[in-house]
Amino acid sequence: MIVPARNEARNLEIVLPLLPDVHEIIVVDGHSVDGTAEVARRVRPGVEVITQTRKGKGNALVCGFEHATGDIIVMFDADGSADPDEIPRFVEALVQGADVSKGSRYMLGGASEDLTFHRNLGNRGLNLLTNILLGTRHSDLCYGYNAFWRRILPSLELPAADIPGAEGQMVWGDGFEIETLLTCRMAENRLHVVEVPSVELPRIHGESNLNAITDGLRVLRTVLDERTKRWGRRRRSTGVTTTPVTVAASMPAAERAESIGR
Repeated sequence: MIVPARNEARNLEIVLPLLPDVHEIIVVDGHSVDGTAEVARRVRPGVEVITQTRKGKGNALVCGFEHATGDIIVMFDADGSADPDEIPRFVEALVQGADVSKGSRYMLGGASEDLTFHRNLGNRGLNLLTNILLGTRHSDLCYGYNAFWRRILPSLELPAADIPGAEGQMVWGDGFEIETLLTCRMAENRLHVVEVPSVELPRIHGESNLNAITDGLRVLRTVLDERTKRWGRRRRSTGVTTTPVTVAASMPAAERAESIGR
């Protein structure tokens, strides 16, 4: 389980104890100044804390991906917006055959207690554009609660955690566009993506680092670049779809924990 965190000490005090006992929980510290790393170790003994190599949520996630050893990777926000009780839904979708289980706030059973009117409008517009350009059928593009098999990582070709000369900076894919980049690369590789309903909760403490306008533009640029420069020229026939299904959390707890930890 990968938990990117930048100045999230107060939230981690609440969130980390709620997470299930799994093979590994990796907190990726974004050069915090509020004691995030120390709090993580204190409230959840055994948690692994690493420091990201550059800036941005995307880089933090990639640092965690490269450090992970379990078979299943769960992306989990540190601000309290993700419900840990939903993790079995994501795991079960993978165990049942999906390459990726993608959270959706817009399908039946999903919702958001945090989306503003303008963010909601922007998300819907970007989601529609992406489905048209990539031939997908996603219901929720810009949502970071996802899980996937670690074995798919090489095919996604994400920006490496260590790029000589880029230390402390940002390269493309290091920001909030990471969720969109993942979606595009998954479509490009014809991975089997299953959507599961998810309820986004309000951030517990502090303010989000997301900027609706600038980050929205980064998402738009990501989709256009992926479609024209990388994905479109190599694949004229799409046929890539996302299957929206509701996955019941019916796996025994021990089996779920074992699946995450493998």
